Amino acid sequence: MRIIDRYVIREVLWPFVIGLLVFTFMLIIPYLIEYAESFISKGVPVPVVLRVMATLLPSALALTIPMSLLLGLLVAFGRLSADREFVALQACGVSLFRLMRPVGLLSVLAWIATSYTLLVAVPDANQRFREITFGIVAERAEGEVRPRVFFEDFPDVVLYVRELARPGGGWSDVFMADNRAGQTPAIYLARHGRVVVDRERRSVEMVLEDAVRHTADEAGKYEVVHFDRLLLSLNPETVFPRQGPPLGAREMSIPQLRARAAELEAQGIYPHSELFEIQKKFSIPFACLIFGLIGLALGVNNRRDGKLASFVIGLAVIFVYYVVLWLGQSLVRGHIVPPWLAAWGPNIVLGGLGLFLFRWRDRGFDRPLRVPVVPTLGAAGVPPLRLPMLGILDRYVATTYARIAALSALAMAGIFYIAAFLDLSDKVFRGQATWGMLGAYFWYATPQYVYYILPLSVLLAALVTVGLLTKNSELVVMKACGISLYRVALPMLGGALVAGGVLFLLEESVLGPSNRRAEALRHLIRGGSPQTFDVLHRQWVTGSHGEIYHFDYYDPRTRQLSGLSVFEFGERMQILARRTYAERAAYAGFGPADASDRWTAHQGWTRELNAQGETRTFAPFATSEIRLEPAAYFGTEPPDERFMSYSQLRDYTARLQATGFDVSAQLVALERKLSFPFVTIVMTLLAVPFAVTTGRRGAMYGIGVGIVLAITYWVAISVFAALGTGGLVAPMLAAWAPNLLFGAGAGYLLLTVRT
Repeated sequence: MRIIDRYVIREVLWPFVIGLLVFTFMLIIPYLIEYAESFISKGVPVPVVLRVMATLLPSALALTIPMSLLLGLLVAFGRLSADREFVALQACGVSLFRLMRPVGLLSVLAWIATSYTLLVAVPDANQRFREITFGIVAERAEGEVRPRVFFEDFPDVVLYVRELARPGGGWSDVFMADNRAGQTPAIYLARHGRVVVDRERRSVEMVLEDAVRHTADEAGKYEVVHFDRLLLSLNPETVFPRQGPPLGAREMSIPQLRARAAELEAQGIYPHSELFEIQKKFSIPFACLIFGLIGLALGVNNRRDGKLASFVIGLAVIFVYYVVLWLGQSLVRGHIVPPWLAAWGPNIVLGGLGLFLFRWRDRGFDRPLRVPVVPTLGAAGVPPLRLPMLGILDRYVATTYARIAALSALAMAGIFYIAAFLDLSDKVFRGQATWGMLGAYFWYATPQYVYYILPLSVLLAALVTVGLLTKNSELVVMKACGISLYRVALPMLGGALVAGGVLFLLEESVLGPSNRRAEALRHLIRGGSPQTFDVLHRQWVTGSHGEIYHFDYYDPRTRQLSGLSVFEFGERMQILARRTYAERAAYAGFGPADASDRWTAHQGWTRELNAQGETRTFAPFATSEIRLEPAAYFGTEPPDERFMSYSQLRDYTARLQATGFDVSAQLVALERKLSFPFVTIVMTLLAVPFAVTTGRRGAMYGIGVGIVLAITYWVAISVFAALGTGGLVAPMLAAWAPNLLFGAGAGYLLLTVRT
């Protein structure tokens, strides 16, 4: 290769690596929170957790390699254009066709890497991920049960525990409703309980210690039996499917997909999904060549547009590609187009566009391409911030900082939306969900995206802003004028304070309810039942004094409960003090606040029992006034720290703590809600001195450093949160340790950097 070839490749490789880190990290964050924290808190060995995270990488890389290639080309050529190096190339007679040599080489290498990932790595890694998580769940089935949350994953069995012992220690204060077929419905109360899973014998047993069973037949006979130790066999198919975790299309290799397609054809079923998946394994890698052509055509110009605006162009092209791809899959399901055309359609469409842009650009580097969004985000298109309290220097720094933060936030939001679209749109095209449901999911998921994006945007903005000031020697001029680094960083610190305030306001207002709605919609889009999330279909509720309510249906309009059962306990949960049943209960309170607890029960009975389980009184009734929770209580969502604001979780934790429950997990979640908004300040204090020492290497180097810092911080958050939940670290230390560690590093750098 010649000097020009090596130079172009070197310029593309760095933003390509940065893009690969950014895109892959953004796709991994939800899984890191969902799996890593959960597994560590349950005592799963760290090497196993790392293996789980490693198996997620190939699926992400199959998407991020083509995306990163396009981004690398656009950013690299944007930098060459901004520095007028293309003017020199054009003056020396270097044509666009000549530049295709290094670009073509990079595109072919990306094509090979993506092909290997999709054809070999992804099927193997996806299946290993399912097998590892399958084994973890099977061995630690009891860890899936969350305290004070009704667990309904075992068929015909509802489980409720008040406390969890340490990992592997089972549960305390257990309530279980057993409605298995062929057996008399029963209620089990136990002091301790756990699940014993034997993988070799394929058996699942519920072990209850110091237990009591309550049964009642249709004739009205009530029986109470005490057990020192009771073993209940559960259906092993819920934990051990006969063939292990079933293979999905993404877990299948090409021969497996072809065999599955032949099997379906033999049954008279058209294997559209399998044929489309086969073609997709070849068409997506080929997109690297298309993206190389488009990246060269769009990147080469003589304009001084900011290179960070290339994020917007690249994400738009990527989004169009995948929209056309999934629309093609929908047409395949409707037998409108063949699978090969649907899979290769995006390449045909964008390939034609790339050829047109290439020929059009080859006629002159300086021919402008008018994209309305990009200039408004570029350096020349953003007006300086007009705040009366800011001086000229503050406005200059704040404007640069705000522009970079906005571009970073926009780029990362695009990554989240594209990833969610790729994950869920297939269900829409299959007819399992509607576009309205998908749009509603995006709407309710946006606050969580903002919650993830803001800290990283602030970090990147501070790193890149200080890096640019250092590289352009502007910081040297400011210091020569007597302006210290601390004074220069003041607008950025103000921006971090605002971002931290936004994070806390999100926590206190819309984040919890939005996450609950988003999770419910995601569950429905994936084909789940609304029972777990819909208030109208909730059948099990805990009362404010520890009682348990079961009902068939609650109508919030008429304020009526159907098929109501009330279980009231004594000093210990295994002592059932009173049991009430009513075919129907109507709310008898008055006022819009629903503050009264009076209900009118129809056609039922009340049974009071002593400490030994013997019936003291039994009173059937046609109509009776009973006291339950207010009507509004049955129309509220079940308590879950993931969906509660700081004040709600604080009050909920205080109530649990007053009753003697172990609230370690709640205290960790509570402290995290308070500590996380401070990450914007900590990251800014860390980024400013760090960027001064690395700023001469350019903005992209700062972005790379920012991603590494963000990855380290998120890993620290997950590890310490898991340790706190598992009781190995004090809750306050578990929540604040990442801020303390990174804050100490920031303090050291601030005190040692030349200001």
